Amino acid sequence: MSLSFEGRVVLVTGAGGGLGREYALAFAQRGASVVVNDLGADTKGGGKSSAAADKVVEEIRAKGGKAVANYDSVEDGEKLIQSALDAFGRIDVVVNNAGILRDRSFARTSDLDWDLIQRVHLRGSFLVTRAAWNHMKNQKFGRIIMTASAAGIYGNFGQANYSAAKLGLVGLANTLAIEGRKYNVHCNTIAPVAGSRLTETIMPPDLVAALKPEYVAPLVLWLCHEQCQESGGLFEVGAGWIGKLRWERTQGCTVRQKNQPATPEAVRDQWDKICDFTDATKPANAQESLQSFMMVLSQVESGEINANPAAAPAASVSGINPAVAVGHKIPPSTFDFTHTQCILYALGVGMSTKDPDHLRFLYEGHPDFSCLPTFAVIPSMAAMMDGGLSSVPGLSIDVTRILHGEQYLELYRPLPTSGKLVSEATIADVLDKGSGAVILLDVNTYSSGELVCFNQFTVFVVGAGGFGGRRTSEKAKAPLPPPKRAPDAVVVDATTRDQAALYRLSGDWNPLHIDPSFAAMGGFKAPILHGLCSFGFAARHVLKHFADNDPSRFKAIKVRFAKPVLPGQSLQTEMWKEGDRIHIQCKVKETDAVVLAGAYVDLHGASGASPESLTQGEGLQSDLVFAEIGRRVKDLGSELVKKVNAVFGWEITKDGKNAAQWTIDLKNGSGSVQKGPFRGKADVTFTVADEDFMEVVQGKINPQKAFFSGKLKVRGNIMLSQKLEVILKDYAKL
Repeated sequence: MSLSFEGRVVLVTGAGGGLGREYALAFAQRGASVVVNDLGADTKGGGKSSAAADKVVEEIRAKGGKAVANYDSVEDGEKLIQSALDAFGRIDVVVNNAGILRDRSFARTSDLDWDLIQRVHLRGSFLVTRAAWNHMKNQKFGRIIMTASAAGIYGNFGQANYSAAKLGLVGLANTLAIEGRKYNVHCNTIAPVAGSRLTETIMPPDLVAALKPEYVAPLVLWLCHEQCQESGGLFEVGAGWIGKLRWERTQGCTVRQKNQPATPEAVRDQWDKICDFTDATKPANAQESLQSFMMVLSQVESGEINANPAAAPAASVSGINPAVAVGHKIPPSTFDFTHTQCILYALGVGMSTKDPDHLRFLYEGHPDFSCLPTFAVIPSMAAMMDGGLSSVPGLSIDVTRILHGEQYLELYRPLPTSGKLVSEATIADVLDKGSGAVILLDVNTYSSGELVCFNQFTVFVVGAGGFGGRRTSEKAKAPLPPPKRAPDAVVVDATTRDQAALYRLSGDWNPLHIDPSFAAMGGFKAPILHGLCSFGFAARHVLKHFADNDPSRFKAIKVRFAKPVLPGQSLQTEMWKEGDRIHIQCKVKETDAVVLAGAYVDLHGASGASPESLTQGEGLQSDLVFAEIGRRVKDLGSELVKKVNAVFGWEITKDGKNAAQWTIDLKNGSGSVQKGPFRGKADVTFTVADEDFMEVVQGKINPQKAFFSGKLKVRGNIMLSQKLEVILKDYAKL
């Protein structure tokens, strides 16, 4: 199918002749509406005429095409774009082709010679493109061509001014390609070789005649078509031949050692190695360019630097050396936290006060206030987020190309709700997957010297493979497929538009999850949800359905991150119970795409203890108070029932553990006071330590003050607590 430009509006600068004319005619022939710009100046920038632009417009219209002329200088970029908007209502393509020459040897180049070239070529292209930029962004389409030259790429005698401007256009185009990617605005650079007014001064006449502009136009049209996704490219083109250029760099050589200065003598002695293009690298962006420097910094600091890193055994273009990296310990990280972080994490993985079962993870005053088990990934994230991996000798990697592939978490005891956790990370293994490297990062987390949990991060580094390493590891915690039957339970849970913005507050600050421009650099149309956020959603689904929200029953979880989730989409968790292992698969409900695969949660078996088997405390001071209340209720029960009309539950603790339970029923019959597990439902339940209970009873502390200080915790109908003081004062005097 032929490429059509119907409905597209194209501006070509310098279109009165040569390459520009050929572009304008070719676009118009394929249906585009064309703005033919030409100042009508001579090759040195002098003079002005409308004749050149008018002639091309006439040619286009004579063939049934649509075109208008513009005679402004490219330094009036806004006027050029306004011509397109006035005539055709939009702007889709800008071909920056206008140019002049003022060739001089460098010694003879005047300020005017320099400034005119920069103004027309570099500044002119900037001004025209800037005028079109927001229109292209808003309509989510744009194609831009910058015109460089061989003189800019390689240099050419007598063209210092021209060469500088032309290579400047390459840098401008590369940056516009990055900034425009998420808006579908692409920018590429061509270095054409064709007969024109500019090249006839430096080429023989027969060569000028043979290198026809029509041999260049097809590349320009393809780069400007909506089907073409190329952006940031640099192409040499002429005579019907097209080639793409890229940068190449030697392996280089480090010329300093730890605690020793670099010297010019060291540079001299290693010059041959510095300039040796054997096994050259080809950095494609600024991040890849920085890899070598990061590797050198870490190797020098560790004292493991070689005079020639390229010759190091097992080191490759990827900068991966498993022999050096595996077993390396990352410096320990400390995580100080309070109940606030626990609650913030719970909110980040979708918990809500709309569900009463969630309150134990959201309210620090809840008698069973707990930390979600998967919060355990947060303290260990420092090894990933704080530059830990990039500091490992033998791992010269681009952190912007890291993907979180899998996660394993195992808990050895329930997490505390506050305190200090220390995490120690080790590179367990480095695997070669060809298209990339897989790094296994093992992290042990301790509380007061006691091991609390173990995390294994499996990260994939795109493009870092090919170093000759092993493909598999016995150290990896493997994902497992779910049973081939219908799931035993399915939960659908909607994420919010701000889910990623909320989850990141727990410490995963990767801009991929909040910054649209950064997400676009990663190839995503919008910021994506953290994989560990989906991980948290799925884990709490299992905890609720198969463990009654009891964190102490949570043992381990393993997931493989398959596809991204966009904030606002719904997560559908499918669960299969196989003994104490719950296989899970998580999908995006709207698309049916699997986002967590090969996943499972291991639970500790239920203890089997019934409420009746709870050991009731002996020798508690509060027992005397409840006994006295019981006697008074027996005497005045009917009167109290009318006055209070409520059931009060009491949980008395000793040394932080549940020691006794009491029920004061002033709602049913003539009232009663019973010790033991609750039977039925209390309207309000109080949790308090035995000694604090006595302080309240004896009037040493006001019940409201006890509540606000956290000594007295209340759940249920909190308004009924107002009647507490009456009961205790009037009926519990000892």
